[in-house]
Amino acid sequence: MSRMHESGDVQKQQMSASKKENEDKLSSSMYIIFLVLIVDLLGFTVILPLMPSIFEYYDANEKDHLYHWMESKIHFFQTLFGAPGEFNKVLFSGFIGSVFSALQFLVAPIFGSLSDVYGRKIIMIISMIGIAISHAVWCISDYFYLFVIARIIGGLSRANISLSTAIVTDLCSEKKRSKGMALIGIAFAIGFIVGPVIGAIFASRGEKFSQNFYVLPAIFALTMTIIDIFLIVFFFKESLPKEKRASSIGQGLSEAYQFISPLSLFSFNPVINIKPKEKQALKKIGLTYFLFLFIYSGLEYSLSFLTHMRFNFTSMQQGKMYLFSGLIMIFVQGGYVRRIPPGKEIKSAAVGALLIIPAFVLIGISNRVEILYLGLALYAYASATVVPCLTTIASKFGSTSQKGTVLGIFRSLGSLARALGPLVSAVAYWSLTPTVSYCIGGLLLIIPLVLILNLNKELPKVFEKGD
Repeated sequence: MSRMHESGDVQKQQMSASKKENEDKLSSSMYIIFLVLIVDLLGFTVILPLMPSIFEYYDANEKDHLYHWMESKIHFFQTLFGAPGEFNKVLFSGFIGSVFSALQFLVAPIFGSLSDVYGRKIIMIISMIGIAISHAVWCISDYFYLFVIARIIGGLSRANISLSTAIVTDLCSEKKRSKGMALIGIAFAIGFIVGPVIGAIFASRGEKFSQNFYVLPAIFALTMTIIDIFLIVFFFKESLPKEKRASSIGQGLSEAYQFISPLSLFSFNPVINIKPKEKQALKKIGLTYFLFLFIYSGLEYSLSFLTHMRFNFTSMQQGKMYLFSGLIMIFVQGGYVRRIPPGKEIKSAAVGALLIIPAFVLIGISNRVEILYLGLALYAYASATVVPCLTTIASKFGSTSQKGTVLGIFRSLGSLARALGPLVSAVAYWSLTPTVSYCIGGLLLIIPLVLILNLNKELPKVFEKGD
C-alpha cells in the first residue's frame, strides 16, 4: 500500500511539474509573432542608413518639381539664417519623419480598437498589406512626390507593432507577459542591428549594377512584408476569441480617442481606480519619458545626416555605425538591464540620462571619427537603459487589469514625442548648424535628468504609501 501511495505521489508531482512547465512556456502563436516582427523590422530598418543619399538623389534630379518647389518656399528663411543649401535635406527629412510618426500615432489606437471588435489577425493583415503597398511605391519612387506618398502610406499602415503588443497581452498570462514583451524587445534589437547593414549592402550592390541605389533595399523591404503576410495568413492563429471581443466599435473608438488626445495622455485619464499620489507620480514619469524621447528622437533622426555631411559616410559606413551602436545596446540590455534588481531601475535610468548629455555634445563637436564613436558608445548605453527602466517603473502602477492601459499610454506618449522631435531638431540643425543644435539638445537633456533624480526621491514614498 505504501508503495502505491508513493507511486501516486510521484505521479502527482510529475503532473504538477509538467503543468508548471507548460504554464511557463509561450504558445506557438507567440513565436510566430516574434518571427513576423523580426522579418518586418528587417524591412523597416533598411532605409535608415540610406536617408542622406535618398535626399541627395532627389536634390540632384532637376526634373523633380516637388523637391525644388519646397526649396523655393524656404529660400527666404534660408537666406535669413544663412543656412547652407545642403541642410535643406535635413529639414525635409525631419518633416517627413515627423509626418510618418504623427500618422502612426493617430492610427495605432484606431487599428487597436478595430482589432478588439474584428480580431487581431484580419486587422494585422490589413496593416501589413498597407505596409507592402508603401514599399511597392518606394520601389518606383523616381520622383520625390512618390517617396512622400510611400512614407504617408507607411505611416497610415504602421499599426503592427501596437497590434503585436496586444497579441502578447492576449496570449500571455500575467506571469508570462514579461517573457512575451522580452521577445518583442529581442525582435527590435535584431531588426535594428541587421536591417541597416542589409540596406547598406543592397544599396551598394544597386549602385554597382547602375540601378537607382534604393531599388534593391526597397524590393527587400517589400519581400519581407510579403513573407510576413504569408506567415500571418497561414500560421498565425487568432489570439482574441469571439466571446472576448468588444461588441461595439463606437465604444472602442471612444477609448482610442483618449490615446490620441495629448491632454488625456499627460493626465493619464484612462487609468482609473488609482490613488491620487500614485497618479501624480505616474504623470511625472510620463512627462519625463516624453521630454527625454522628444529631445533624444530628434537628435537621433538627424545623426545619419551629420555623419554623411561631416565625415562623408557612405551608406555602408552608416550601416556599420548602426551595427556598432546596436551591438552595445544588446550587450547592455542582455547583460545589465535585465539583471537590475527591483527598485533600482530609477537609479539606472538616472545614469543613462546623465551619460546621454556628453554623448550628444561629443557627437556635435566631433571633428574625428574616434570622438564620434565615443559619443555613439555613450549614446548606445543610454538608449539601452533609460526607456526600458522608465517603462518598467510605470508598469508597477495600477491594478492588473490597468497595467496594459498604463503601458499603452506610455507607447502613445513615445509616439507623440517621435512625431514632434525630428521636425524640431531638423529646424534647429538647419538654422543653427549641427554643432550648436546637438550641444543645445544635449544640454536640454538635463531637464529629464533632473526630473528622474526628483523621482528617485519621491517614488519610495509613493510605493510605501501604496503598500
